This record gives sequence, structure tokens and C-alpha cells, in this order.
Amino acid sequence: MGRRLAAEGLGTALLLAVVIGSGIMGVRLSGGNVAIALLGNTLATGAGLMVLITMFGPISGAHFNPAVTLALAMRRAIKPPAAGAYIAAQVAGAVAGVWLAHAMFAEPILQVSAKVRDGPAQALSEFVATFGLLATLFGVHRFRSDFVPVAVGLYITAAYWFTASTSFANPVVTIARSLSNTFAGIAPSSAPLFIAAQLVGAVAAAVIFGWLLQERKSS
Repeated sequence: MGRRLAAEGLGTALLLAVVIGSGIMGVRLSGGNVAIALLGNTLATGAGLMVLITMFGPISGAHFNPAVTLALAMRRAIKPPAAGAYIAAQVAGAVAGVWLAHAMFAEPILQVSAKVRDGPAQALSEFVATFGLLATLFGVHRFRSDFVPVAVGLYITAAYWFTASTSFANPVVTIARSLSNTFAGIAPSSAPLFIAAQLVGAVAAAVIFGWLLQERKSS
């Protein structure tokens, strides 16, 4: 369990370092072109996810996301005490990853985002983003488990662009990004709406794909 929690914490920290760091770099190099900055942020995040899931998946399952952990707990793939420990490791890792990105770019370590992301369209986007992420995990793991890292990376790459919220799809990512007043940030006042939509999306995916992917009983 110690190694599993270390893998979850370290993997989540590296994921947030990728998300925040690539956002800062994208803004610095894009000359004010937001589309180019978002493209750089997108490609780095999708590629980083592929590598991190491949690296840490055999150790902890590479959740890096309380929505994933809770959905797996609903499916009894992880016990509640272990799920709680995973989520604690993810939170700690996510905050550490944000601070690491700030340090690498000589930004103030402690920040609070001022980027407001409110409204029903944003909430719907986060529901769809999280539902799609869990659908990808469950479906691909069932039929092509070796392809999960690539599938998740590709899904997030696409979801950055087809959702209005740019697909956070992760409660600890949302919390951590509220601590960064940079391109990838979200105001703390906007975070509860995102987190609620993400959790609802995760539960919906767990229920629907639990039914869709159930094994047929032989007669």
C-alpha cells in the first residue's frame, strides 16, 4: 500500500506539473494567441497522461483522480479505506505539482486563481468530460486493457477542445488549479460547481457502463 500511495501522489504531482507548466509555457511562447497556448497545453497534457499511466499503472492503477477512485469503489474494485487513502495522496500530490510548476517558471509559489469559470454550460461540460473519461477507462479496459494509456491521453486531448470547460474531469485537478493564477487556473468560487458536475458524471458512467459491460450469464 505504501508504494501504491507513493505512486498515486507522485503521478498526480507530475500530472499537475504538466498541466500548469505547459499552460505557462504556452502563454509565454504564443504571443497572445490563446488558441496556440491552449494547443500547447492540450498536447503536453495528453502526451503526459499516456506516459504517466503507462509508468504508474502497474503499481497503483494510475487513478490520479478521485472521480476514478470513487467509480472503482462503486464497482468494488477498490475497498473504501484504500479509496480514501488514494484520494488523500492525490490531493497532496496535486498541490505539490502546482507548486513545482510555479517554481520551475519562477512564478510565486503560493497563488489563488482569479479566472472565473461559471454557468450551466461549464457544469454540463464537466459532466460530459468526466462521463467520457470514465467511459473510456471502463470500455477500453474491458476490451483492450493494454491500450488504456493511449486511449485516455487521446480522449483528454480531444475533450480539451470539444468541451467549453477544457475538460478538467478531475476534482483534485480542479482544486489544485484554483491555486494557480495562470493560464490553466480556475477561481476557487468556480471550483465547487466543477467538482459537483465531475462527481455526478463519474457516478453516471459507473452505473451505465456497469450495466453495458456486465458479463452475460450462461444459461
